[in-house]
This record gives sequence, C-alpha cells and structure tokens, in this order.
Amino acid sequence: MLRYLHRSGFQPFSQRLLPCVQSVAVPRLYPVQPSAVRHVRSWSNIPFITVPLSRAHGKPFAHRSELKHAKRIVVKLGSAVVTRGDECGLALGRLASIVEQVSVLQNQGREMMLVTSGAVAFGKQRLRHEILLSQSVRQALHSGQNQLKELAIPVLEARACAAAGQSGLMALYEAMFTQYSICAAQILVTNLDFHDEQKRRNLNGTLHELLRMNIVPIVNTNDAVVPPAEPNSDLQGVNVISVKDNDSLAARLAVEMKTDLLIVLSDVEGLFDSPPGTDDAKLIDIFYPGDQQSVTFGTKSRVGLGGMEAKVKAALWALQGGTSVVIANGTHPKVSGHVITDIVEGKKVGTFFSEVKPAGPTVEQQGEMARSGGRMLATLEPEQRAEIIHHLADLLTDQREEILLANKKDLEEAEGRLATPLLKRLSLSTSKLNSLAIGLRQIAASSQDSVGRVLRRTRIAKNLELEQVTVPIGVLLVIFESRPDCLPQVAALAIASGNGLLLKGGKEAAHSNRILHLLTQEALSIHGVKDAIQLVNTREEVEDLCRLDKIIDLIIPRGSSQLVRDIQKAAKGIPVMGHSEGICHMYVDSEASVDKVTRLVRDSKCEYPAACNALETLLIHRDLLRTPLFDQIIDMLRVEQVKIHAGPKFASYLTFSPSEVKSLRIEYGDLEVCIEVVDSVQEAIDHIHKYGSSHTDVIVTENEKTAEFFLQHVDSACVFWNASTRFSDGYRFGLGAEVGISTSRIHARGPVGLEGLLTTKWLLRGQDHVVSDFSEHGSLKYLHENLPVPQRNFS
Repeated sequence: MLRYLHRSGFQPFSQRLLPCVQSVAVPRLYPVQPSAVRHVRSWSNIPFITVPLSRAHGKPFAHRSELKHAKRIVVKLGSAVVTRGDECGLALGRLASIVEQVSVLQNQGREMMLVTSGAVAFGKQRLRHEILLSQSVRQALHSGQNQLKELAIPVLEARACAAAGQSGLMALYEAMFTQYSICAAQILVTNLDFHDEQKRRNLNGTLHELLRMNIVPIVNTNDAVVPPAEPNSDLQGVNVISVKDNDSLAARLAVEMKTDLLIVLSDVEGLFDSPPGTDDAKLIDIFYPGDQQSVTFGTKSRVGLGGMEAKVKAALWALQGGTSVVIANGTHPKVSGHVITDIVEGKKVGTFFSEVKPAGPTVEQQGEMARSGGRMLATLEPEQRAEIIHHLADLLTDQREEILLANKKDLEEAEGRLATPLLKRLSLSTSKLNSLAIGLRQIAASSQDSVGRVLRRTRIAKNLELEQVTVPIGVLLVIFESRPDCLPQVAALAIASGNGLLLKGGKEAAHSNRILHLLTQEALSIHGVKDAIQLVNTREEVEDLCRLDKIIDLIIPRGSSQLVRDIQKAAKGIPVMGHSEGICHMYVDSEASVDKVTRLVRDSKCEYPAACNALETLLIHRDLLRTPLFDQIIDMLRVEQVKIHAGPKFASYLTFSPSEVKSLRIEYGDLEVCIEVVDSVQEAIDHIHKYGSSHTDVIVTENEKTAEFFLQHVDSACVFWNASTRFSDGYRFGLGAEVGISTSRIHARGPVGLEGLLTTKWLLRGQDHVVSDFSEHGSLKYLHENLPVPQRNFS
C-alpha cells in the first residue's frame, strides 16, 4: 500500500481513491517535492539495489541471474491483474503495489514502460453507476414514491466502456506515480500505428523522448476504436505481429523499443505443462522455443482477450526479437507486492523464456531423479548399501592424486579471494582423505541395521499386529560452503539411510566437488542407483532451491552462520536442520586442575579455530584471577597468537585491558577469544544460556558435584566435563560422520549421523478387521500387548 511522504493524517491510498473511482473524477493530489526522491529508497519496503545497467541489445539473456542487468523493461498488466474479482472496477491495492515496484526500478536508473488493461473495467464501473443513478431518478419521478423497483442493467458494449474508462484509469496512474515524484504519460495505439511506417516512426520517437525525460509511458490499445481481432497466422513471423490484445501489444512494443526484458503479469503462476488445477500440472521454470508440443493449453483467463496460448506466442515472438520474457502471477497476495522486483533480481518467479538450453537436467529433474533413485536405494539389502560405501571409501584413497589435483586448482583460484579460515576448510590433504575413508567404513558398519529396523511391535487385537519401522526421510538438500570433504561424508550417510540427495556446493570448491561426485556416482553404479545423489551445477540461487517444497523434504546447511540464517529465512514449508552459530563456551571452575586447563583451552581454541565446535568464550571463576593458573592460560594464548577480547567484568578488573568485546555473542572462527569473569557455576550457566548458541559447552573442574550440576543444567546440544569442545563431532562420537550439528529441539540434536536421517512409518497387518467390531457392542476388544522386537543377525 502506498504511503504519503508529505502530509500526515492522510488515509491509505486505496481508501482515499475509492470515492474517486466511483465518481471517476480524480482530485488533484499534492505532489512530492523533488528532494523527496532520496527518501523513497529508505521508506519503501522494496530493497534498493544498484547494478550496472548498460547492455547492447541483440540477444536475450540466457539465464535468470542476468536479468538484474536489464536496463529497459516493459511490464504488461493483464486484465485479471488490474481488475477486481467482480470485473467491475480496479484492484486498487494491487495496482498501488505494482506502481511502487515500477517506481523503485525507475529510480534505480532503469527505463520502465507499462502496458496496461483496465480501461474497460473502469468504464464499466462508471457506466453502471451512471445507469443505476439515471434509472433510479427516472423511476422515482415517474412513480412519485421513494420505493424503487429492482433495476435491470443492460449489457454494456466494451468499446463504450473503454471510452468511458480511459481518462479515469490514466488519472489514477498519474496520482499513484506522483507519490514517487515520477511523471507518467498515456499512449493509445492500434494495429495501424505499427504497420504504417510514418506512424510507427512517430510512436518510436515519442517513446524514446519520454524515456529520455525519465517519464514512464503507459501504453494501451485504443479499445474505443480498435478493429476486430485478426487471426493468429502472423504470429509465426519475426517482423510482423498484429496488435489484437495487450499480450501482442506488449511483445510488439518490446521488440520495437529494443527492450531487455518483458514481464507479463497474469492470474497464474506462469506456464504449466498442462492446464493449471489439473492433478499432474507442473510449473515450467524455463521454456524454450520448440517446447510448445509438450504443453496443453487451457481456457483463457476470466477477463481479457488473450489466454496462456496467446501469451506464449507473443512471448516467443518477443524472444526471437531479442527481448527476454518472464510470465508470472501478479494477483497472488503473498507475492504481488514484490513479484516485479523479484523477477528483475533474478529470483525463480514464474516462467522464464530462454533460447539457451542447459547441457544437463534442471534442478527439478534432478530432484525427481534423486527421489526415484533414493527409493531404489532404500530397497537394497543393507549389505548392498554397505558395499557401495566401502567402494566409495576405497576410491577416496585410490584416486587421491586426482582429487588433490582438483583441490589444488580450487585453492589457486581462491587465493586472495577467501579468508584464511575458509581456505583451511577448502583444503584437502592425504591425511584428510584417509580420515574420510575410515569414517566412511564406520558408516558402512553401522548401516547394517538402519533402514527397516523394527522399533516397536504391538498386538492390537487377535491377528491384528502393528509395527513401527525406520524409513528414509526422502530427498535431502545439503548446501555447503568451502568444504569439499563434506560431500563424501554426507553422501555416505544418505546411502546408508536410503535417502535421495541433492548437493549444492560453493563455487570455490567446484573442481573438488566435481571429482568427488563422479567417484560417488561410480560407487553407486555397482548396484544401479547412480541417480540417487545429484550435484546441482546449474545457476540456481540458494533461495530458489529452498522453495522446492514439493521436491525436497529436509534442508541441511553446512557453512557460515550467515548462510544458515539465510536458508532458515528462505525455506518456505521445508524443515531446516542445523545451527546458525557455534558460540562454544568453556567454564574454568575455581577447583580446576592446573595441568588440564591449558591443554583443554589450547585444543578447543587453537587446534582448528575455523570449526563450529571451536572455543569462542572462556569463562574464568573470579577466584582464579591473578593466580599462576590464570597467568598460564594467558601466556599460552599469547604463544599461540590468539587475540584476546575482554568481557565487561573482566575489563573492570584490569588497569590495561585488551580491547573490550563489542558483543558477548560472537563466533570468531579464527584465533580470537573472549574472556569473561563469573562468580559461580550458576553465573556461568546463566551466561551460557544468555549468550550461547546451544551448541557445545564445557566445564573444567575436579569437583564432581559441581560438574554434574553443570552437565544437568546447561541446556545445550553437547555438554562436556574436562574434555575439549572439539569432541563435538560425528566421527569422534563414533557416528562415522555427520551431516552437521543441530541445535534444534526436535528430531535430532547435536552431531547428526545416520540415525538423524531416518524417520518412521507404521505397518498394520490384519485379517478383515474393521473399527465397528471394537465398538461398545462389538465382538472384539483391544489388547494393546507389547510384543518382542526381532533382532537382525548380520554375522
């Protein structure tokens, strides 16, 4: 909804204009001063982005990610977008949102043009109002009474409605754009304006001059005089297209003006492979010329002249002329407020028309392949799944030279671009590969009793037995940054648990990920389930992947806290397993052992500071200040070149303290640590609960009672006594490997291994049992007897 910058107390825009729409005459609104343009960017709820906008027109964009470079854009608003559901009047709130988005893009330096419907609906509303008023007055005069009979409204001719509605529609647009200090100009055209060379040149010159003056042209067919629609035969040509509706007008205008992008907004999400609403209808993400045969078109929209078939033909004609096209939904209340800006930012909205077909399958196709392959994987015998994992472990060691060569390429390309902690995560070595192989063999051993394991058996009644058994979750999406060693770990866990898997690695590890995925598929091929694990190599944004709720059952992010937060925010309807931060604490109690403390602090902080289970905050009991133990800790940290940040209380004890910490809730991921002072174990627990991330927290003490109090009261996924934080790891826990560490409180918590990738289903075996037999007067009674669970023998 539009908001006013210049006068307080004004009503929302739609409320203010509603009386105006009913009487058609739009009152003059106070214009915003030019200086207010600066503020539009801050108060608008649409993000302001700055991108280079120079582009030589010729070929359309090949990928969605390139749309952010579009300079000249045509937005076509279909009748279903502009009009209300009753088709008598305009959808004011929706229009206000569209104008806001167009204005933001215009203020970014783009050249925006609108092709709009709505004149007929606006005029229809006005004429209905006038007819009702006229009839009621005549009837009142004729009868001499105030009691009016039911009034009949005649069928209104579309051209007359258009003539009555054009001025009001334009006045509405002018009033809306004025709020953003943007001027709009109306241009009415017919087919002759494009086919008559002189008129065509005049139109072209007018539009270019308007764009040069930063004015938004609002174009519409002159429906008051437009001739009957022509046949579709001319849509096949590149140089000729009839203006028979606003779809063809928008396409013709886009090519004529050499625009970079045409956005066609309708009342459907985009182009489907069959009519929307049918059971098997799937939204087509990218449509290529020649794919028309694979699409079944339905009926046209509830209003307007064109249907989806007309939109596709017009879109393909524009694509051939060098203009990129996106068809999307402009009516959905959850997306209409940002649909245009989302498209321009390259987000996966609607159907994108492209001439460049990708070499491999789309991510949707990869998801279907992963699901099908995962189901086949789950039906294999446990020994067969274990054999695949053993083969992958062998390949990691046998092909180490090829793996390390690919990793060397990644490291060379990342040099100078990635921070030191990320470079460490990116690096592979012979020892890392050997450790990976050992971990994979542990997973293979534990996978023998995973899928199909009976957890519970219950005799419901005679000959009616219930079982609860373990099953795979389905299709996992694992997104990881700078961690190529993550790929075989996660792949082995997916194989062991019978899950399909989509992998999205960071581009900084592209060479390493490619070879590791090829080796994974080679291992899967020994039992014909190669498709179960897919590496996403297309230019899919992470946010777009998180919207595939019909394909993906669980998302597991492996990377920075920012990545995890972004995924948790972007995932709509898909659960996310993981933790956004690893703020791990170590509390050194007053009864801590001098010999143990420095070893534990050094290992927790310095062994691998980039890890999520590395120590970030060291809590020291107040009684240890100015003692030899405290001095040893500080000396060790200095030797290890660890930068110390002082917490508020610690800083108050020191005359010359280290730099005071900006926040007690920081994950450094480097050789930095925060030191803070506490008065008791309870204060340490309170500090951890307030500033920690529920990841891993440690107490160092020789007092067993104090240690148990800490273990029982700290509410974190992992709580240790006299052990390094670095033990918080699936491999070190004996899980073989982990897909990540979860701080969630449902399903899985802590290092998530094989068990965390399983769910359950119920199996009920009966003999013609019906519920009515167990009613009050039925012949059967519930027994609910617990039965012994069978044990598998894998010797």
